[in-house]
Amino acid sequence: MILLIAILLGAIIGLLFGENATVLKPFGDVFINLLFMIVVPLVFFSISSSVASMDSMKRLGKIMSSMLIVFILTGIIASIVMLVAVNIYPPGEGVSIDLVTPETTEELSLSEQLVKTFTVPDFVNLMSRSNMLALILFAVLIGLGTGLAGESGKPFGRFLSSGSEVFMKVIKLVMYYAPIGLFAYFATLIGDFGAALLGDYAKAILLYYPVAILYFLIGFTLYAFIAGGKLGVMKFWKNILTPAATAFGTGSSFATLPVNLTAAKNIGIPKDIRETVLPLGATIHMDGSCLSAILKIAFVFGVFNMDFSGIGTFLTAIGISLLSGVVMSGIPGGGFIGEMLIITLYGMPMQALPMISAIGVVVDPPATMVNATGDTVASMLVTRSLEGKDWVHQVVD
Repeated sequence: MILLIAILLGAIIGLLFGENATVLKPFGDVFINLLFMIVVPLVFFSISSSVASMDSMKRLGKIMSSMLIVFILTGIIASIVMLVAVNIYPPGEGVSIDLVTPETTEELSLSEQLVKTFTVPDFVNLMSRSNMLALILFAVLIGLGTGLAGESGKPFGRFLSSGSEVFMKVIKLVMYYAPIGLFAYFATLIGDFGAALLGDYAKAILLYYPVAILYFLIGFTLYAFIAGGKLGVMKFWKNILTPAATAFGTGSSFATLPVNLTAAKNIGIPKDIRETVLPLGATIHMDGSCLSAILKIAFVFGVFNMDFSGIGTFLTAIGISLLSGVVMSGIPGGGFIGEMLIITLYGMPMQALPMISAIGVVVDPPATMVNATGDTVASMLVTRSLEGKDWVHQVVD
């Protein structure tokens, strides 16, 4: 409640003072920087300790396979939801936007992109949150090595487990500053985007925000019910508001990850599941990005007076949204690649690129909220798949 009140007050300040509210930005930056400082060691210790403590690799395989199925299915559902919405309320009609040629970008082959995504040339590069998939792969290998070392690896395993617990306590300390940080960040957010809401992108924004919020409220309630029945729904909503507020205010799934792990623990999701699914989800599971990808496609179709109809067009749109939200989100510059894919597959001019990039900026807060909280409910579904329907009644560490 304190966080929600802080966000509301920040929104009011942003509306009243407009761009002048950006004077509060440093206070918000301190909060998000503190969260970003924690993310790299937290991801390393949580994943490596989780993998090291697993009884068998069979358990890890089950978690990973269930996780991927859940990620893909929820991404498809999110895409279909927005597909229905843009057909009811087309976002690009009557829009007049100046076309600006985008800056020159570095082109990489698929093989080069994959190498950069999953590996880094030096150990020190793992310390950057821009190489999260490489860090996750490294953490999994460390966990596997610790488990395979048997008795010799147990002291190191205890160190990994201890590190995970220590950083969870650090999160708790940082969250004492959260009301101030989210107040300042939200005041800046509303102050910056106030003008955009009245501009050419108003129609797209007025469509995305309600759809994203309804998907968050209705869709995630349904997922939580499937995962744990009425008690699952109650536990989800009791614990998800803090991660949702953090994601909405900071615009970062990585910054929300520390808070999300705490929420998942309080919900009752087993340690090995939450510490595997949530860090990976923050990297490669993006229901909010699936929603925005469909919106971007429909928007440029409207701008160029193209017919956005037909099974082929819709299936291509869903495919692109899945690539953008589940696959490319884990690749450095994946959002840009997804946008390039949109204009390339549909034969649109390169000038369409800055249009859809701008949409991504203005819908980022609710998109991130859906992305981050979607990881939590996805971990509940994975738990239901592995532990059975009674998991929600069990007490976990």
